[in-house]
Amino acid sequence: MKYIMLIPDGMFDLPVKELDNKTPLEVAHTPWMDKLALKGSVGRIHTIPKGFLPASDVANLNLIGYDPCKYYTGRGPLEAANLGIHLEDS
Repeated sequence: MKYIMLIPDGMFDLPVKELDNKTPLEVAHTPWMDKLALKGSVGRIHTIPKGFLPASDVANLNLIGYDPCKYYTGRGPLEAANLGIHLEDS
């Protein structure tokens, strides 16, 4: 069986006055996400271990199979990788 994980990280926002007090996601045209939600399975999981701040870096690390308790060293290495900065192993 094949799986697709749709991770809506950063997709949610507060209501916007100019959008009739709706969120950007509420007014977005999302036919493929709608179809996936109708045809697929939708669920929730707990991705933040106790003792960690609820943040996307911890949650996404956990989602791709890395235990944050073992591998999370802070947001810095992720930000460096995004900027193309090579870090040496310590």
